[in-house]
Amino acid sequence: MQRCFFFFSLGLLLRATPPGALLCSSVDSRKMFQYMFFFLGWLILHFAAGELDYISQGKGMQLQGDYSLAGLFPLHYTKNPNSGFPALVPCDQGRPNKHAVHLMQAMRFAVEEINNASGPLHLLPGVKLGYQIYDVCSIPASVLATLDLLVPQYQNPRVSEAGQALFNSTEAQIAVGVIGPDSSSKTFTPAALLGSFLVPEISYEASNEMLSNKFLYPSFFRTIPSDKNQVTAMIQLLVQFNWTWITVLGSDNDYGLQGMQSLSQQAPKHGICIAYQGIIPAASDEKVQTMRNMVEKILKTKVNTIVVFSSKTIFHDFLPFVLERNITDKVWIGTEDWSPSTLISGIPGINTIGTVVGVSVQYASISGFPDFQKKEVEKSIKHIKDDSDIKSSANDCLQSTDLYTLVSKNYSMDDYDTTSSFNVYKAVYAMAYALHLTLGCDSGKCSRRSVSPQKLLPSLKKVRFSLSNSSVYFDAKGDPPTGYDIVSWVWRGTEWSLKVVGSFTPDPVMLSVDTDQIQWHGKEDFKSVPVSLCSPPCPKGHKKLLTGQHTCCFDCLPCPAATFLNLSDPTECQPCLPEQWAPPSSEQCLNRTVLLLAWDNPLSIALLFFLATCLLLTSGTAIILLVNLNTPVAKSAGGRTCLLMLAALTAAALSTLCHFGEPSPLACILKQPLFTVSFTVCLACITMRSLQIICIFKFSSKLPPAYDKWVKKRGPEVTILLVSVTILFISVLRVSLDTPQPSQDLNFYPDKIVLECSKTLSVGSGVELAYVSLLSVLCFSFSYMGKDLPANYNEAKCVTFSLLVYMISWISFFTLYLINRETFTMAAQVFATLFSVLAFIGGYFVPKIYIIVLKPKMNTTAHFQNCIQMYTMNK
Repeated sequence: MQRCFFFFSLGLLLRATPPGALLCSSVDSRKMFQYMFFFLGWLILHFAAGELDYISQGKGMQLQGDYSLAGLFPLHYTKNPNSGFPALVPCDQGRPNKHAVHLMQAMRFAVEEINNASGPLHLLPGVKLGYQIYDVCSIPASVLATLDLLVPQYQNPRVSEAGQALFNSTEAQIAVGVIGPDSSSKTFTPAALLGSFLVPEISYEASNEMLSNKFLYPSFFRTIPSDKNQVTAMIQLLVQFNWTWITVLGSDNDYGLQGMQSLSQQAPKHGICIAYQGIIPAASDEKVQTMRNMVEKILKTKVNTIVVFSSKTIFHDFLPFVLERNITDKVWIGTEDWSPSTLISGIPGINTIGTVVGVSVQYASISGFPDFQKKEVEKSIKHIKDDSDIKSSANDCLQSTDLYTLVSKNYSMDDYDTTSSFNVYKAVYAMAYALHLTLGCDSGKCSRRSVSPQKLLPSLKKVRFSLSNSSVYFDAKGDPPTGYDIVSWVWRGTEWSLKVVGSFTPDPVMLSVDTDQIQWHGKEDFKSVPVSLCSPPCPKGHKKLLTGQHTCCFDCLPCPAATFLNLSDPTECQPCLPEQWAPPSSEQCLNRTVLLLAWDNPLSIALLFFLATCLLLTSGTAIILLVNLNTPVAKSAGGRTCLLMLAALTAAALSTLCHFGEPSPLACILKQPLFTVSFTVCLACITMRSLQIICIFKFSSKLPPAYDKWVKKRGPEVTILLVSVTILFISVLRVSLDTPQPSQDLNFYPDKIVLECSKTLSVGSGVELAYVSLLSVLCFSFSYMGKDLPANYNEAKCVTFSLLVYMISWISFFTLYLINRETFTMAAQVFATLFSVLAFIGGYFVPKIYIIVLKPKMNTTAHFQNCIQMYTMNK
């Protein structure tokens, strides 16, 4: 027992040492550590008086060979004493682990295939592979087994006469490689110890992401994917079904804690909120209330999806407390360690917890392995009968596991056992392939020479082969390229089965799930996917107003008009660009409709025809008047002044061309002044003509000298010129001081852009309008004063009509402009301009043209004199 205590004390010392401390940054430091460890090992051997025999001599746990592999398997379940001290409990006192028995048998089967050259690969011709198997039922047992492997590293092997090392003796063999252990918790310290001596180690079930660190664990490999990939698969599964409100549970060991931490770090990046995180302790009387409290907290969170990153043994002890509270209709996301395990599915009443969807190592079987196990069962039973007096091992520090007793129980094998056994099978073949490369076996026969673990390590990094349609190699971190199966539990009453419903590949990251293959418990049709949300999704265009610390819990508020909800920031409504708009509750901005009077618009085409009509009328009228300029009608209309009026009306009509198409700087400058000045000239001519007629008939006799002097001094022409120059000066001054420019009115309509000229309603334009209005009033007044003149000189009705049409047109336009800026309003401005021109042509010139063309008898001097005489007689 003293030897046991010394051995185990060293194990505890190394277990308490951080893994990084076992690997120094310099080669000299590492050698110093190796020599120190060698010295401790020598003390152990010396203290043990050289009696450290392998635990299972005579019990089937060892096979002598030219080169030996060590296998670490948890053949029993054991629990630490309640004292809390991690004492070494004899493994054979624990409950047998049928899963590990199959794993151990897979290693023995692979070794037998390789030695007999009966396997898929003929790797080691002329060389026999041996093994030594340890029962690592606990963490202390795995540390102790590792120490037992490392001690012979510095013992000198016996050398034959040819100078070759002999490895087939009954003495301790040097293991060139290690297969196992199973869990991450049992692997950290062995991986660090073996890595300090560069002893290759391939684990078949240790998936913790930290073991990929080559600085801490330089000789560690595995045939199971890293938990990094498993966490990614679980995150993708949550994203696939939009489960954003979850609970995460992890076992209180390296496997569960590291996996839970990694999942908690990645979840927020995918919009997943963790309502509660709980650590499942190892089962003990003191932890019963802790587990019950965890179940209560799960119920309070009201989540429907629970992610459990736990080892199967710890989760097995926690589930009775879940069943105790009758938790049903939940979705449980499981890891590869427990979701396919019959240890979990065999718990009574487990079929009521809800739907279990999990990650599982991809299924693969080993050809011939079931037959091998049957034969081994028969051989074990026969061996037990033939050798009933089995003595205990001399080394009771380690476990006294009897392989024959375990194998004779003939444990059933399920898919989980088969898949894990294939990982062991691949690990053995990977070691054998590395030996094949090291011994130069490509020639057909291996070179029998001394191979240290350090020599085997570089070859192991280079292995690449196929086994049962599976590619076997390791990346730079020692991880395999394999993915996962997505599995779901299927219940037929109390009968349990496992169904593969999808797959996951890590490179590239891709998840494929057939949702129809999953039976969702709690759903009448078993097809509706359960919901696990803190708050339902907001409708489109509604921002999230957070109601707590979790981004998954929120109220929804609609985004106002002219803003949109950027999906990358769902908590804020962002304003649209000036050239864009958005209705309320919008997820994107839309381009505004541009309003302008395009040349090809049907309204524009109609107006252009109207413009052409006006130009024809003005030009036709000008020609007729020019031909008949000396006739009484032409003279009474103003004579040459009429031609000036028609020219002004033509310019006013042509100003409408500035309204079509996109506004240009020149069009904005000419559009309003051209019409104002030209129309003012026309009004000035009519006003002066009306004033002249009134003066002739009513005021010439009262003020004959003044009128004659005004006429002789060309007063009417000068007046027209002054009036025209004044409006021209006002317009030029306005344009110079406040030049109109093409502009975009973004405020009148929320969803449209009005292309127009600026300064349309400026102070300068108001002055112009006031000036024209005053002139219109004067024109109307003078015309109205002559309403009782002879018919040939009475223009009151015609001018009044023209002015009324002119005023009504522009009042209508300005009213429409204040309430509407559509294309129709732009067309209304053009129409008002042309209609004003047409009104003056129709009201002032058409009656005169009518007399000239159709009533020539009325266009005589005699007729006009007769009218004047009748007017004089009446007066």
